[in-house]
Amino acid sequence: MTVDKPRTVDFLGENLRVYATPKLVHDFEVTCREFLLGFCDPGEDSVGTGISVSHSGATLLGMNVDITITVTAVEGRKVTFELLARDGGEEISRGEHGRFIVEVEKLRARVAAKSKQASG
Repeated sequence: MTVDKPRTVDFLGENLRVYATPKLVHDFEVTCREFLLGFCDPGEDSVGTGISVSHSGATLLGMNVDITITVTAVEGRKVTFELLARDGGEEISRGEHGRFIVEVEKLRARVAAKSKQASG
């Protein structure tokens, strides 16, 4: 993945466009979700249940980032990943992410019920 402008911070000015931590977290989550979709049954997807990352290196606009995920635990529908990101040869981030495999229609019904309860 290449760090494009939307993935960078803007508050430091144009000369200091570096990979933003929230975008890194998003990229970790998307990578894990896309991996799990290959194992889900029709009508299933996964949702994030937690993430903990350190972001220890500045990656410049235009640099390539390699994200590596490793499944470290599977407990029923709960899947835990080890996360690693590198730009070139340098480690820029590592952490852990949990996801839970859900039946989309059941989740949709729970969200609709919660929405109805919240509105009235």
